[in-house]
Amino acid sequence: MSMLLPKHLPLISLKDTVVFPQSIISIHINSDHSKKLVQKAFNMNKLLFFSCLENPQEDSKKVYKIGCVGFIMKMKTVDEACIKILIQGLKKACISEVKNDFVSLNYFSHNEKKDSERYKKTIVEIKNSLNKLSQFKDNFSHEILAVLNSIKDPNQFCDMLINNLDLKSKTLQKALEIEDFEKKLQFTKKLIQDELEISQLKGRLQKLIKNDSPKPLVPSNKDFMYQQGNNHKKEDVREYTQNLSAMNLPTEVKKEAFKQLSRLDKMHTESSEASIIRNYLDWILDLPWNILSEDNLDLNNAQKVLDEDHLGLKKIKERILEFLAVRNLKRQIAKGPILCFSGPPGVGKTSLGKSIAKALGRSYYRISLGGLKDEAEIRGHRRTYVGAMPGKLIQALKQCKTKNPVIVLDEIDKLCSDFKGDPSSALLEVLDPEQNQNFKDDFLNLDFDLSQVFFIATANLIHNVPPALKDRLEVINLSGYTLEEKIQISVKHLLFQELSNNGLPENHIQLEESALIFLIQSYTKEAGLRNLKRQLSSLCRKVAKKYVLGEKDKLIFTKKDIMDMLGGPYFHPEDSFDTPHIGMTTGLAWTEAGGEILPIEALKIRSKKSDLILTGKLGEVMKESAKASLSYVKSYVQKFNFKIEEDFFDCSEIHIHLPGGAIPKDGPSAGVALASTLLSLVTNIPIKNDLAMTGEITLSGRILPVGGIKEKILAAFNSGGIKKVILPKKNEKDLDEIPKKIRNSLNFSLVSNLEEVFEQILLFEPTKSPISNYLKGKDLERVA
Repeated sequence: MSMLLPKHLPLISLKDTVVFPQSIISIHINSDHSKKLVQKAFNMNKLLFFSCLENPQEDSKKVYKIGCVGFIMKMKTVDEACIKILIQGLKKACISEVKNDFVSLNYFSHNEKKDSERYKKTIVEIKNSLNKLSQFKDNFSHEILAVLNSIKDPNQFCDMLINNLDLKSKTLQKALEIEDFEKKLQFTKKLIQDELEISQLKGRLQKLIKNDSPKPLVPSNKDFMYQQGNNHKKEDVREYTQNLSAMNLPTEVKKEAFKQLSRLDKMHTESSEASIIRNYLDWILDLPWNILSEDNLDLNNAQKVLDEDHLGLKKIKERILEFLAVRNLKRQIAKGPILCFSGPPGVGKTSLGKSIAKALGRSYYRISLGGLKDEAEIRGHRRTYVGAMPGKLIQALKQCKTKNPVIVLDEIDKLCSDFKGDPSSALLEVLDPEQNQNFKDDFLNLDFDLSQVFFIATANLIHNVPPALKDRLEVINLSGYTLEEKIQISVKHLLFQELSNNGLPENHIQLEESALIFLIQSYTKEAGLRNLKRQLSSLCRKVAKKYVLGEKDKLIFTKKDIMDMLGGPYFHPEDSFDTPHIGMTTGLAWTEAGGEILPIEALKIRSKKSDLILTGKLGEVMKESAKASLSYVKSYVQKFNFKIEEDFFDCSEIHIHLPGGAIPKDGPSAGVALASTLLSLVTNIPIKNDLAMTGEITLSGRILPVGGIKEKILAAFNSGGIKKVILPKKNEKDLDEIPKKIRNSLNFSLVSNLEEVFEQILLFEPTKSPISNYLKGKDLERVA
């Protein structure tokens, strides 16, 4: 290739590769920076300067000054991180200056007398040695020898020969840097002679060992290892045969196991397929195909165990006792129930699974489904994949060693899906009583009976579970704990546990009831017990420090002691309860953390245009609910002839805000509260500050039922400022779940339309308030 080479070229540093003139070599480029240089050069003159790093093992970027200009013949993208280039070395050059990514080059020129008899003699000697070396080295094939013999240029001959020897990069670089042609020939001659001597010595040693040494009394290593492997295989086959015969396996399982065992007997012991079959047979032997644990059917014992571990939870305990009662009456093996405990975090959903297993006398296993994306985690991987194994269900049964354990599928509402499949769809078969008796894991490819497993799923928000999956679950809702329940649990369980966990004597700490109530209300805000447990643990740790320092007297905590230990209260009652406000209402929300007070504020701004502004990180459903509320209030004002400014709705911007802007809010249950807020804003009359309300509305003013009533009422009760709660009339049945003490402490108003709501929320004195000017034909006392 003849071309005028530029004196300034991009520099590509190589780790263990030296490029020689006229050599053709492929190079992988991984560095993002180098890839950009290569791609730029490929689009221009396709020329680069290649030089080897002086210390590849270190972080230094220093390269040898002498390298070679190369021409890019081909470029191919291997993957996102690598490109492969095929280059031909053109000419040796020396770096005179490095600037950024480019180098200035000085090229070498050769003016040797190539017809010199001395040179020819040395080249002949090199070729003779090369022919002898080719008998020992596989890298000098007949084709390569033919190419070398056809080269007329002595420089090119030396470069080609050295480049085909298996040499370290430093030796190759040394050869490249030799400028004197005679020295280069002598260096090449010495390299080829050294290689030939080493190869000849190896050959003589091998011949000596083969012919002259006495014949060993034992077989060669290869034969010996083969024989040993064969013996081990026979032992494995014999052991598998005995174990499989001794087990009470289903017919199809035994048939498949012996089929695989027959394949194993015909294979070489070290083959990869033999290893896969051994693993498969081990799984078959480890699974409890027909092993059942005996249930403890004593209802009184089950009741006692459940009561000891958990306070309340009447519905769940009743369901477990019903299951045991059926087992008592129907002695044959019954299908395991498939329950789903739905409720806020920390109320004991997962720990209930342990208690149920303990009450039944069964093994317990928990499978965390949160964030699970791969369907193979449920169904297993096919054995053709490297590292294949069964799914989590089969792994659970192997560990439990019975086919009727209690398996908790934790956080079933947080399953994900991607290109690997949808795990929730795989669970449809697992959680269907009519299908799971023939569950087929892809790894085993055999039917396994899951019908006697007691499945318990847990979820924070049951509406996040796909409908088809939810249809297979018997959903039992767990509400948050009341203040009284938290006090009892703290005294009977949590405080005792934390004293033990922190190494303190029993009863070393006691809390006055007022102090415990203060701790619960001012330092925790949750439906469950996790934060309460953390605060008690924090108290115990601080006391443990004092105990170690010598203060060993028993302690009785007061409110002041708690504030001294934990600092000021974390939570305070809502400020909106202090006084009534225009355009301010208290709604009730239900989140995955339990019930919440939901303050709603509205403001009117005179403007040339009418607009509804919604802030507070509201979801689409809540935004639509706000728009429906505004439309109904407009209709209501016109219907009852409220005397407001004629252009109020045409020339006012109405801004609705829900505080706590960082927290997403959504759902239709704030409809009643939003409509009440807007009515207060339009009429300029405050709303009673001791009211809380919930309910979905329609454009005609009907109020529809909503969920989470118990959690919402608990939130209203715990807030301390709510005296009355307005609920949809169709939620009346939910009041039966409310503890009697709370029902007696709050007033409940059950309504079926917004007119009933509006008649009881506005606060005014008939003689002073302008309401008499706004309403016509209304009973003012009734509205008050």
